[in-house]
Amino acid sequence: MATLKQRIYLASGSPRRRELLRQIGVDFSLLLLNDKGSRGLGVNEDVLAGESPQDYVARVTREKATVGHNIMLARRLPVLPILAADTTVTIDDKILGKPANRDEAVQILRQLSGRTHQVLTAIAIKHREKIWQTTQISEVSFASLTDEQIQNYCATPEPFDKAGGYGIQGLAAVFISHIAGSYSSIMGLPLYETAQLLQQAGIKTL
Repeated sequence: MATLKQRIYLASGSPRRRELLRQIGVDFSLLLLNDKGSRGLGVNEDVLAGESPQDYVARVTREKATVGHNIMLARRLPVLPILAADTTVTIDDKILGKPANRDEAVQILRQLSGRTHQVLTAIAIKHREKIWQTTQISEVSFASLTDEQIQNYCATPEPFDKAGGYGIQGLAAVFISHIAGSYSSIMGLPLYETAQLLQQAGIKTL
């Protein structure tokens, strides 16, 4: 069991990020963000005018870490480092968010079919007055998909809680012909970069 000093808060509801942190032995408590909290705490996830995908994912992650820090203080919780992350899928410099319905999921998969897209995952750790941040960029190539494959995939629950409408760790793995970068980053948390930032914040992994 890690000491209180070695624990962190994870400001994310993603089960995949929880699994990845456990994989490298990080002791954490969940600190879920409430975008409509009565205290006025929230993260603006709208893309700002002129904002590039890389600037967008970095800003949203930094805001999540800051909001998590403010929630910790408001709830008078023990002061620990806050880890936040955000993953964005982009193609042709266009951000592909989480599909709201099956039609949107089908449209996104058709855009990705037979092409290479980028997956950007930004991570930020905020502790007291300091913040450490980085963004990992990976490239994912999809095979050319038939309409039947797309329709069958979008009939499953998988596309609807994931940026870009797919998860590399699920059924969509059969679509992926090549990746360049970090597999764990495509899942939602680049473990090498996360470990490096944790060490800078005084949290040991190994």
